[in-house]
Formats: sequence, structure tokens, C-alpha cells
Amino acid sequence: MGIFDTVKSKVKSLLPKRKEPELKNNVPKEKETIRKTFGEYCNANHGTEGGKLCAKCTAVLSTVMIKISRCPYGIGKPICEQCETPCFGERFTNDFNTIMKGGQNKMLLSHPIMAVKHKLAGLGAEYAKMQRDKKSSDKQKEETDKMKAKLANATRSPKKSKKRKKK
Repeated sequence: MGIFDTVKSKVKSLLPKRKEPELKNNVPKEKETIRKTFGEYCNANHGTEGGKLCAKCTAVLSTVMIKISRCPYGIGKPICEQCETPCFGERFTNDFNTIMKGGQNKMLLSHPIMAVKHKLAGLGAEYAKMQRDKKSSDKQKEETDKMKAKLANATRSPKKSKKRKKK
């Protein structure tokens, strides 16, 4: 054991132990972001004031809030805009996406920190999907290569046996 290994072990013993990552409850933050975005969108497009919502936006928001509480992903859910299995129904999902996209610019002006955090969470979800898809495509490629190799071996084997029979 060299001096480098000794120093390395001493330094490791001085550093704090790494904790397991905690699962954070993202639901309250998500709900608050959605509420504020709906308020900004409705104020700009439907003529309401002070964060109040029109009847249509209120109906969509109440449905969204109920469905978020019942999300199958639980507390570690991705942001709703990036979710692969939207649970609002087709009509409400379209309305929800329209309102969230329409309120993004207003959110940047009125609640910049919240808007940036929400955007970063969306980018994180996109990155995680990209990594997952990359891994699954790599596995599929490996499986395809294995199948091709098996087929190549299977087609070679009978030819060898025929040559042996002819001799």
C-alpha cells in the first residue's frame, strides 16, 4: 500500500458519509405553479383580474388539481406537461397544455424564479426520458445483434453437416 492510498483513505474517513437521495414531494410545488400559471393566463386572455379565474379556467383547474392528487406516480411525479400518461382526459389535457404554454411568458415576468425552476424540472424530465430511451434502444440493438448472430450460426451449421454427410 503506497503513500497515495494511505492519504486517500485518510481523506475519505474525514469526509461526511453520503446520504441516500431522499424522495421529495413535488406535488405541492407543482400545484402552486399550475395555480399561478392559470391565474396569469386567465388574467391576460379572459379579462379577469387579481388572479381570479373565469368559469372555464376554474373547471379545468379543479379537474387538474383533483387528478394531480390521485397521480399514479405519487409524490415523485414528473411535471404534468412532460407526463407520458396524462390523467386529465383528452379534452382537459389539451386545455391544460394550452393554458400552461400560454401562461409561460407571463410567469417569467411575474414569478421568474418559479418559472425557471419549473422549466428546469421539465428539462430534467426530458433528459431522463432521453436516457431511458437510449438505454432501451441500446438493449434492443444488442438483442437484434444476438439474434442475427444466432441466425448466422444456424444457417452455417446445416451447411457444415451436409458437407460432412457427402464425404
